[in-house]
Order: sequence, then structure tokens, then C-alpha cells
Amino acid sequence: MTWEPITELEIWDNIVQAEVRMNPEQLRLWETIKLAPQKWAQCPYGDEGGGFWVVAVLGQIVVWYNDIEDGFNTSRYSAFGIIDEYWCNQDELEITVQSLLNQIQHGYAPPKCRAPTAVEHGNRT
Repeated sequence: MTWEPITELEIWDNIVQAEVRMNPEQLRLWETIKLAPQKWAQCPYGDEGGGFWVVAVLGQIVVWYNDIEDGFNTSRYSAFGIIDEYWCNQDELEITVQSLLNQIQHGYAPPKCRAPTAVEHGNRT
């Protein structure tokens, strides 16, 4: 089976389902930061799929869907349209929004999962 990037219709389905599951506090933040899904570049992991779907922006942070790992993530960006950091969390959207709420209210965020490096696999280059 070959990997195919998620379609815009599929990302909208994920968003609508997550909105139903959000609590009122999550939904208030979501309504403030969300935007229509748009593809942003992320090199090198996003290259094959033409980028990743960004669904919200809060300051210098984007909420985006990693369709390689099947989950939402937050990352910093320094230029509009380019995701600076690659993470491979497999979170539902409401979990990612809650993580943003925690950062705003309490100053902390849960750890993020990153892609393995060559050294971690024993391939020293």
C-alpha cells in the first residue's frame, strides 16, 4: 500500500468531528485561532505530500495535521507558509487545542514526539 496525503475534504472531516468533541473553553480558543485549511511547506518531511495542512495560527505557532503520522501538532514558524519544526504527535485536534490552552493558562505544554535521527538508528553519517 502506498501513502497518499490527506485531502482537504478529509481534513475538514477531522476538524468538524473534533469541534463536536471540544469543551466550551477549547471551542472558544479554537474559534479565535482557526483558519481555513491551507498547505504549508515543511522540509524535508512535508515535501512528498506537498506540505502539511495548517488549520490555525496563534502568534508564531501553527496548528497543523501530520498526515504521515495521522495526528495534529503545534510548531513554530518564522515565515508565513513554512513550518519550522517537525513533530510526529498523533493527537486529535481537541488535544492539541487543550495543549495551547495549557501553555496560555499555566505556561507548560506536554512533551512532543520528534522524528528519529540517523544516530538513534545506529547510522552514523
